[in-house]
Amino acid sequence: MTIPRRPEDITPAWLGSVLGTEVTAVQVTAIGTGQTGATYRVAAEYPAGAGAPPTFAVKLPAQDDAVRERVAFGYLSEVGFYSEVCEHVAIPVPSCFHSEISSDGSDFVLLLADMAPAEQGDQIAGCSPAEAALAVEALAGLHGPSWCDQRWCDLPSIVMPKPGDAEAAKGLGDIAAMAAGITLDKLGGSVGDEDRDTLTTSMSLVGPWLMAVPQRFSLMHGDYRLDNLLFDPDRTHVTVVDWQTIGVGLPARDLAYFTATSLLPDDRAGVERELVERYHTALVGYGVTDYDAETCWHDYRLGVLQAPLLTTLGYAFAASTERGDEMILTMLHRGCRAIRELDAIELVRSYQASTPSTG
Repeated sequence: MTIPRRPEDITPAWLGSVLGTEVTAVQVTAIGTGQTGATYRVAAEYPAGAGAPPTFAVKLPAQDDAVRERVAFGYLSEVGFYSEVCEHVAIPVPSCFHSEISSDGSDFVLLLADMAPAEQGDQIAGCSPAEAALAVEALAGLHGPSWCDQRWCDLPSIVMPKPGDAEAAKGLGDIAAMAAGITLDKLGGSVGDEDRDTLTTSMSLVGPWLMAVPQRFSLMHGDYRLDNLLFDPDRTHVTVVDWQTIGVGLPARDLAYFTATSLLPDDRAGVERELVERYHTALVGYGVTDYDAETCWHDYRLGVLQAPLLTTLGYAFAASTERGDEMILTMLHRGCRAIRELDAIELVRSYQASTPSTG
């Protein structure tokens, strides 16, 4: 059967065909308000004794055709993650029952386990240190099993520049500087002078930043933050979703992006050393060697430029919404403050002299 394009295309016949069992009825309801994709909860009914799950989460492209075409590569990345990557890593993700995508990426479907009653993190409210500890340990389950494994550099659905690609690093650096300018123009006086300066300066250094330590890499989530995490009600388990920005790069970029944007700044400053140590211990548990705790802390400081990079890239070329603007302002302020407190700009500049061609 064809890939469902709209929620009304998720019929009993379609669901039954991909599950390999008879489905007598479905009820489809929207989950969330994703701007680059659409997610639905599907309640299914079966003949007696079928034994199939009663509910699923189904991801489809954005219902706006213009958005659908613009982010098709992200759809290719997410389907690629579930079909080619997830079985090789240990990060907790929903089980995938079916995935399918068109050749151009504009139509796709993911049939995933329904994680209810797990609750989505709140990017604006921030998380507790205990929730952050769960998140950083889960993240090590992506980085550790893929640590410095060259095969992932050949994955066709990689979004970010591959380690050591100077031309691609410079290209993303140019886009980052442009995105920072567009973001500041859109937000106007809502961004304070100190954050404005930090954002502009850090985004002007993205080229040399990407080239700083290409010898350390792993698979990256790319957008590892609270809105993409589902916490069990008792806060003992976390599940990671939204894999449209998968890449290969310095692992601690994911780590620093999470702590910088998802913790309240005072909380982050008080617990980040402990969180980095917890993450490093988890990496060692996955067999990562020749990577000591102080090098991990160095990479964490370096990686924090991921916060304004992803924030501005995501915002500059998207339509503004009230919650979206508030979230971006919150993430930018938290990220820029972390950059200053971790002295990350000077750390990048210390590498810039040895990679003048990227800056």
